[in-house]
Amino acid sequence: MPKDNHRLIDLSGQMCELARPKGVFMYKTLLAGLMASCLILGGCHKTKTEEKQGGEATMIKNGTTVSMNYTLKVDGKVVDTSEGKEPLVFVQGSGQIIPGLDNALLEMKKGEKKHVTVDPEDGYGNRIPEAVRKIPKAAFDGADKLKVGDVVNGNANGQEFVATVSAVSKDEITIDMNHPLAGKTLDFDIEIVDIK
Repeated sequence: MPKDNHRLIDLSGQMCELARPKGVFMYKTLLAGLMASCLILGGCHKTKTEEKQGGEATMIKNGTTVSMNYTLKVDGKVVDTSEGKEPLVFVQGSGQIIPGLDNALLEMKKGEKKHVTVDPEDGYGNRIPEAVRKIPKAAFDGADKLKVGDVVNGNANGQEFVATVSAVSKDEITIDMNHPLAGKTLDFDIEIVDIK
């Protein structure tokens, strides 16, 4: 097994492989990387705005393609922004962005700006206590190198997961499989760049 891989016993007692990229990602790195991809739950991506085909829609409704600039703050701190990048492009109502933001955009127009506060229930959900697990240190290869804030990912029972190491003791490592923004109120400042 490569040095950068760790093994962990999953909840059913079977072994599952946890791969860590070279170097250890810290929580802030995870948060920045995940926000770029996880803000959009269904695979939405940032691209250059496509050339107009068939004219512009006048307001956002389900099925329209929206280009949006945004800044996301959590607890008063910026955790993600499109500033200096291409706008975020997604299809309204398709589940590509979190529900609270999706609903707040309906009937907005091109050029319109808005502040949107999304409660945890309409964002990444509330924290789930059962998603925090204590795992015997012996289940990890290289456990002595793991520290609080390190990120591990793997496959358990056919499902991929990402977890953050939240505690390390003499005999156990505690991992947290909650989304880093679970339980958080999200404050978005948005501007609609284009609607198609």
